[in-house]
Amino acid sequence: MAKSVAKQLPLKLRTGHKTDVRAQFAALCWRVKNDKVQICLITSRTRKRWIIPKGWPMHKQTPASAAATEAFEEAGLSGEAIDFCLGVFSYSKPQKVDNAPIVTMVYPLHVTHVHADWPEKEQRRRKWMSPAKAAKKIKEPELKRIVAGFKPYKMKR
Repeated sequence: MAKSVAKQLPLKLRTGHKTDVRAQFAALCWRVKNDKVQICLITSRTRKRWIIPKGWPMHKQTPASAAATEAFEEAGLSGEAIDFCLGVFSYSKPQKVDNAPIVTMVYPLHVTHVHADWPEKEQRRRKWMSPAKAAKKIKEPELKRIVAGFKPYKMKR
C-alpha cells in the first residue's frame, strides 16, 4: 500500500499583537546550473545584508505558496514551491518601540524562471552562488546551517 503524505492546507489568519512572537515564511530559491546547485540570496532593503526572500503569512495561501510569492516580489524568481519545511530560524525585527521576535520557516523553491523585472528590483540585489558560499554570507546561524546542508535531491516530498 502506498504511503500518503498529508497536504498542507491554506492558512486562516487571526489577528495578534505586534509584540507576540510572529511567524514568517521564507523561500530557499535554488536551481541547477552546469550540474551544480546554486542558491539565490538577496540583499535586505535597509542594511543590505544577504538574506533569502521571506514575509508574513498570507490568508488562504499555504506556507510554501506564501514563500513563493515573496520570492517573486523580492527576488524576481518563480518556480515550483514545495510544501516541505527545510528548517526554522529566528531573528529579532527592529520595531519603533522594541525588537519583535520572529520565527521563520524555510521552504524550497525550485526556480524555473528568473524575471528581468519584479516589484522590489530597485530596492535589492540578487546573486546566485553555491550553498557553501551562500552560507558564509548569511548572518543567522540556523539559516546558515539550513543553506549549507541543503541537498535538493534528498528532499522528501
